[in-house]
Amino acid sequence: MKLEAWFGTLDLGEDGKVLASDPFSKNVRELALRSLSLREAGKGIPPAGFDLRSAALACGFVGSPEEYDSLLHEVTLDAAKLQISGALTPDQRIILAVEALDDVNETVNVLSERLSEWYGGYFPESGLSGETLARFVAKYGSRKNVAPEDPLYAKAADSMGAELEAFDEELLKGFATSVCSLYDRRKQIEAYIESSMENTAPNLSLLAGPMLGARLISIAGSLEKLAAFPSSTIQVIGANKALFKHLRSRAPSPKHGIIFSHPLINTSPWWQRGKIARAVAAKLSLAARTDLYSGEKVPSLAEKLDAKVQQIRLLNPEPPRKKPESGLKPKGKKKRRQ
Repeated sequence: MKLEAWFGTLDLGEDGKVLASDPFSKNVRELALRSLSLREAGKGIPPAGFDLRSAALACGFVGSPEEYDSLLHEVTLDAAKLQISGALTPDQRIILAVEALDDVNETVNVLSERLSEWYGGYFPESGLSGETLARFVAKYGSRKNVAPEDPLYAKAADSMGAELEAFDEELLKGFATSVCSLYDRRKQIEAYIESSMENTAPNLSLLAGPMLGARLISIAGSLEKLAAFPSSTIQVIGANKALFKHLRSRAPSPKHGIIFSHPLINTSPWWQRGKIARAVAAKLSLAARTDLYSGEKVPSLAEKLDAKVQQIRLLNPEPPRKKPESGLKPKGKKKRRQ
């Protein structure tokens, strides 16, 4: 009987004694990798009652029980580090990036509103907001510093806003610079998600776009879980409130979840959106499975989806007619005369 142990290969007799052995070197990383490979393959499990420590001493792998215990401790620690370092798969990195993007969006929206309210007292005629306002304040500060070639120069010169003190100007410019850095960080995260989706899920990125595809993976929990979802689940994923309301009461079932942001759906007339959402979800399900099991980009998926959508639009050019409601009250049973 041959036993693949973490420290070497052993030939065992019927009585469990070691007949021959081929011990490995004492390189901790090599032994850790071997230990992990044996665990994944389901090998390396000794017979009941077999003492691996005694076998390692008998074959000359170690010189004492203390050395065996110390080396085994180092190998198991290194194997655990390898497992942790390899646990973050590409789709998990995409999920973390999506969550970070949501946090940045929430923070930058709150800070942009605060900057708009704060700077509005000094230059209410600017009409700027969001990133444009943050760039403007970070560049000029006070409206007196606006360059003549700037389109807002005339408004700045005749503004009815309060005067901006030097200390306030320095504080506002620093605040606006911080907001600008968040906008820059958001662009970096979006670029990272786009490149990661192109490498990890090219077909999903092709059909849904990198941002929508990444959010589908994030809500599902992984690309593997998304690929296991039926198309009906992908169609309504993200519409939890509407779905629960439908299940609890007589509210209509949701026709789409976050895939509503897909341009094929949100640009279509209302009476076509349900059918188009169903077609898009079916192709997204197929794209997720293709990305999981092959990883090769299949351009024909997008062509087939476009053809299906065109067919839906041709077959449903006008909204459905509502059935006319009768104004007559239902007839009740006539009472019999006594």
